[in-house]
Amino acid sequence: MLLEIQELTKFFGGLAAIYEFDMNVREGEIVGLIGPNGAGKSTLFNLITGVLRPTGGRIIFKGKDIVGRKPHEIAELGIGRSFQLNPLFGDFSVLQNVSASFHLHPKSSILGIYFNTPTYRRNEAYILEKSLEILRLVGLEKVKDELAKHLSHGHQKMLGVARALAVQPRLLLLDEPIAGMNTEEIEFTLSAILKTREQGVTIVLVEHNMRIMDLCDRVSVISFGRNIAEGTPSDVRNNKEVIEAYLGGGQVA
Repeated sequence: MLLEIQELTKFFGGLAAIYEFDMNVREGEIVGLIGPNGAGKSTLFNLITGVLRPTGGRIIFKGKDIVGRKPHEIAELGIGRSFQLNPLFGDFSVLQNVSASFHLHPKSSILGIYFNTPTYRRNEAYILEKSLEILRLVGLEKVKDELAKHLSHGHQKMLGVARALAVQPRLLLLDEPIAGMNTEEIEFTLSAILKTREQGVTIVLVEHNMRIMDLCDRVSVISFGRNIAEGTPSDVRNNKEVIEAYLGGGQVA
């Protein structure tokens, strides 16, 4: 088991945003986390990545409890994420955006940078090579020299994923990766996510668009901070509690 979440709870004042939430993620899976607005999905990602500290419970990654660790420490352990609103460098090229995200691997000293040492040059060559690999993986190599602010919405979302991959994660958290996309952009993004999993990256994704369920091995449904159902996409589509809590009746499309 790569990630184990046990009775995770987060209170904001008297409001429980996450309450005794349990979820497991196996190595190599794509797990979907769905639920209505305000259900606690992004809060859960913020707890996993150390942006927020839980009120209670455990988050176990690769056998270690990571509660209380700082975000950069959790990233170093191998957890990367994308965001609903991409924090891109608009006046940087696509390639520069990805290269700038290699802040954990490898590292050069200030003196090495100043004197342009062989170690610094090797590190820069490594970063360039890996950045191009990531862009090929997510389908952005052809636009590598374009400014990020000139990309289409779908390409900007995938650039956010590419930047998260620069952390070289074992676990990748994707926050609404296909939100606001047209049909062509959705197909492009779903294909890129599958290619990412083929590279050995485990993925947990939050999404409102039910198309994402076609991608998932398992789906968890969150409502008012609680995990109310978990199973295959088919199981979830036909779960009565999910239909009532999430859709108010009727079957999941």
